[in-house]
Amino acid sequence: MLTLPDFKEKRILFIYAEYGQKNFVKLVNNNISFIRNGEAVNKISCNLVFAIFVVGDIAITTALLKSLNSYGISIFFLNHNLAVKSSVISEAEGNYMLRQRQYTHDNALAVAVNIVENKISSQEWVLNKYKKVYKTNLFNNAKTKLKTVTDKEQLLGIEGYVAKEYFQSLFTSIGWVRRAPQTKEDIQNLLLDIGYTYLFNYCEALLKLFGFDTYKGYYHQLFFQRKSLVCDVMEPLRPLIDYQLLKSFNLKQINKKDFVFKNGRFEFKDGYKTSKIYSAIFLEAINNNKEEIYTYVLNFYRYIMDDKKYQFIKFMP
Repeated sequence: MLTLPDFKEKRILFIYAEYGQKNFVKLVNNNISFIRNGEAVNKISCNLVFAIFVVGDIAITTALLKSLNSYGISIFFLNHNLAVKSSVISEAEGNYMLRQRQYTHDNALAVAVNIVENKISSQEWVLNKYKKVYKTNLFNNAKTKLKTVTDKEQLLGIEGYVAKEYFQSLFTSIGWVRRAPQTKEDIQNLLLDIGYTYLFNYCEALLKLFGFDTYKGYYHQLFFQRKSLVCDVMEPLRPLIDYQLLKSFNLKQINKKDFVFKNGRFEFKDGYKTSKIYSAIFLEAINNNKEEIYTYVLNFYRYIMDDKKYQFIKFMP
């Protein structure tokens, strides 16, 4: 299992394969080497990498894939709109005791309640960090109701009305209308989708290293091809992306001229040029909190393995 001291040295590697160039990644003396048009552009030791995000078309060697697996490195392949098209994820497949605990856990609702309560606390942290005016009584009432929840439908209702107040209060200064996942109906939703996607893949890579079955969740129910546990674990972490989005707007890092409305949705105007800029914004936000994220997943692992010995430890930014 990857320990925190080891994880502290790890980083996210972002490789941009420019269109029309011959892009190649291979293993050279235990280094990941990026080659463009026959010339080495950059290289990094496998010991320093946790996850790789490749944007665009690239050639890769089987020797590198084998090495990435041995070092516990996951690699994700994205298109120029930053949607994940494929991945090779390193995992601890043999942790049967953990998976047995997942499948036979006798109080999934308690786990789900802890996840939602943690998410609400994280949201409130962001609102207070930005000194936003919001309905504090609504958040307090939600936390009170969580103590008497009897099913997941009630839990969804509580999360939903808190989320509506949260987004409106946090993003009112940037022309917020509503949260509309995957529709890309405005720039804010497009960027949130991108940030959440990176966070999702990062959480999946961590969960796989511990040996979790990422399809078996507690709050999100089993559904064909949905990695419900990843959806669960990332819920309290989402405010990291929200915080970064507002920060980037305030710092003028987001330029509306970088986007174009096409076929009923927003996308990058110059895909391969601008997507790199916005990827860096969200990957930095994740990387700056990597130790807290790791510790949160580690504590979640301990809690699932033995909820009598260990408590659910909240993630706080």
